[in-house]
Amino acid sequence: MIFTPNAPVMDFLVLSVIAEGDAYGYQISQIIKRVVNSKDSTLYPILKRLQESGYVDTYDEQYQGRNRKYYRITDKGREAHAEMLREWEQYKFIIDDIVKGGNCNDEK
Repeated sequence: MIFTPNAPVMDFLVLSVIAEGDAYGYQISQIIKRVVNSKDSTLYPILKRLQESGYVDTYDEQYQGRNRKYYRITDKGREAHAEMLREWEQYKFIIDDIVKGGNCNDEK
């Protein structure tokens, strides 16, 4: 299923990719496209926002004679990602309960 998430979910998805290992923009966009119906041009404002927030930093690396900009997660970004992951787990629990016909009102 492909959906259009809001900005916090996009931040979480992008940060999740980078948390797994340094990555460049096109690489990130291809991973995100597995679930998000978005254009490549929407990724770069997200990366800029994450960088301005201190969650990622960048470095350049040569690849086939061209510079490629890589993004890596910072310690502050790891803390933010951990918090986003906790929120996601709670959200996912509630969604799972609803779609499976439950009426559980307990929050994890």
